[in-house]
Amino acid sequence: MIIEPKVRGFICTTAHPIGCAQHVQNQINYVKNNPKIVGAKKVLVIGASTGYGLSSRIATAYGNGAATIGVFFEKPAEGARTATAGWYNTAAFENAAHKDGLYAKSINGDAFSDEIKQKTIELIKQDLEKVDLVVYSLASPRRTHPKTGENFASVLRPIGKTYSEKSINPMTGEIKEVSIEPAADGDIENTIRVMGGEDWEMWMDALQNAGVLSENAITVAYSYIGPILTYPIYREGTIGKAKEHLEKTAAIITDKLQKIGGRAFVSVNKAVVTQSSSAIPVVPLYISLLFRIMKEKKLHEDCIEQAYRLFSENLYANHEIKTDKKGLIRIDDWEMREDVQSEVSKLWEKVNSENITDYSDLAGYRNDFYKLFGFALPDVDYKAEVEIKIDIPSIK
Repeated sequence: MIIEPKVRGFICTTAHPIGCAQHVQNQINYVKNNPKIVGAKKVLVIGASTGYGLSSRIATAYGNGAATIGVFFEKPAEGARTATAGWYNTAAFENAAHKDGLYAKSINGDAFSDEIKQKTIELIKQDLEKVDLVVYSLASPRRTHPKTGENFASVLRPIGKTYSEKSINPMTGEIKEVSIEPAADGDIENTIRVMGGEDWEMWMDALQNAGVLSENAITVAYSYIGPILTYPIYREGTIGKAKEHLEKTAAIITDKLQKIGGRAFVSVNKAVVTQSSSAIPVVPLYISLLFRIMKEKKLHEDCIEQAYRLFSENLYANHEIKTDKKGLIRIDDWEMREDVQSEVSKLWEKVNSENITDYSDLAGYRNDFYKLFGFALPDVDYKAEVEIKIDIPSIK
C-alpha cells in the first residue's frame, strides 16, 4: 500500500517502514563514520525503539560492536494499519545488525511488568550471561504497578498556579497563548510513579539479584532540565518532580551496586523532537527557536549525536566521568550555553504567527517530527507501494 502521514494532534497515526529503515541507517552511518567507542560490550536498553533509547542502542552496537538486547512496547501491522514507528525501527536495526555480524535481540511487552523483567533476565542468562551497561529510556504516559496492580497516569501540569504562555501549533505555525490549570490532588504522586525512578530501581534490583550484571556495570537514565522559560510547565511542574525523583534514584541504585563496583548516572540531554516533547505546550516553539540558533552556531545535535557524545566523551572516555555539582552528566551543555539561551530569549520576545518563519527553524522542527515516523527522508519514494507487515527477526 501507499503510506502517507496522518497527523492527529501531536502524533502521527501512520509509519513508513522504508522511511524508518532509512532513518535507522542514517544513524548507523553516523556512528560508523566516527571513531570507535571503547566501552560496553553487552548492553541492555530499556525503551529501545525510538528516540534516545534507539540511538543508544545504535551507538553502542556500531560504536563498539556491542551485543544489544532491546526492550520496548510496540505494535506490528494489522490489516490496513501500519505498525508503529518503533516496530519498524527495531526491525531495521536488527536486520542491519545481523547483516553486520552483531548480536541483537528484542523483547516486546510492558517493561513495567515483572513478566518482561524476568523474560529479559532469562535471555541475558541464555545468550550473554551478563550485561555491563543498562540504559533506561522509558517514556510512557501510564504504568501498572507490578506488585499492587495499581494504575497510574502521568499528567502535564504546573504546580500551585495556572501557567499561561505562548505556544505553537507546529503544523500550522499558529502561535497563541495557552493556559494550563495547576495539578490536582494526587497528580504529582501519580506522575512520579510513572516517570520517576521506581521502575528503574526495580529493573536494577531484578538484574542484580539474578546475577546478570557484570563487575563495574554502569546504568544510565535520561532526563531533561531545559531553560527557565519552560520551568513552570516542565522542571517546576509535575514532570519535573518525576525527573527529580529519577535523579535521586541514581544515588540509591549506586549504593546497591557497590557490591559489584557498579554505578548509576542520569544524563541530562538536550531538547530534541520526540513524541513526548511534541505533547508539551510551549516546548515545540522553544525547540523551533533553539534549532535555529544552534544550527547557526553549528552546535545542533539530534539523538544519535548526543548518544555518541555521551558514550565516547563521557561514560567511556579515558577520564573520570564528568558530572555537575548534583552528580548529573550534562550533555545539554551546548543547549544551555549562555550565548545560545540569550539569543533564544530575544527571539521568544519577538516571535508571533506572522514572523515565525523568519525567527525560527519551524521547517526543521516539522521535518524532525515527520522523520520520527519514517517520513520526510530524502531518497525514499513515498509514492511507491510498500509492504507494511515487517517482522522483527528475534520476535517470533
